[in-house]
Amino acid sequence: MSTKASSLLLSYLHRHYGRFLEVTALQSSQQLILTVAPSNVVAFLTFLKFDEKLQYSQLVDVFAVDYPRNRKRFELTYTLLSIVNNNRILVKTPLEQDWTESVNEIYPSAIWLEREVWDMFGIFFYNHPDLRRILTDYGFEGYPLRKDFPLSGYTEVRYDDERKKIVSEPLRLTQEFRYFDFVSPWVDESNK
Repeated sequence: MSTKASSLLLSYLHRHYGRFLEVTALQSSQQLILTVAPSNVVAFLTFLKFDEKLQYSQLVDVFAVDYPRNRKRFELTYTLLSIVNNNRILVKTPLEQDWTESVNEIYPSAIWLEREVWDMFGIFFYNHPDLRRILTDYGFEGYPLRKDFPLSGYTEVRYDDERKKIVSEPLRLTQEFRYFDFVSPWVDESNK
């Protein structure tokens, strides 16, 4: 999207939907980024989809980012596409808690995308028709993309030759004491 088109779109959004917008930004790649309060996301996305001029009819992606030190720990981002106008926008919403309203009534593609966010980050979506694990095993504990998730996980899945089956057991990390010699084993023969 050109700079002129972005500024026209931004002024249109401020004129008609400014009450929903908290922050607006334009990336160097001319990508328009809008920040909306979590309580306004469903209404704002509804307006974006059904507005005659905008027609953001497709939800391309929903993704989350975890900022554990921030008061608003999670940030959800919705990527919308207007086929008629041939442009995309990002709608961000910062979350203080790990739940929000589902947008699957507006965009049916959100069903799958919100399940991924739930599985990876543990962000619960109210009014979601089928919120269950999609990328991890049903017995999996925790949410792998949260910054407080341990790097090695909680369980180990492996094939046991004696039992002839796949077993899942608590992870045991044992490491014996090792002495590291930091002196280089390579000797520079030219200095002799």
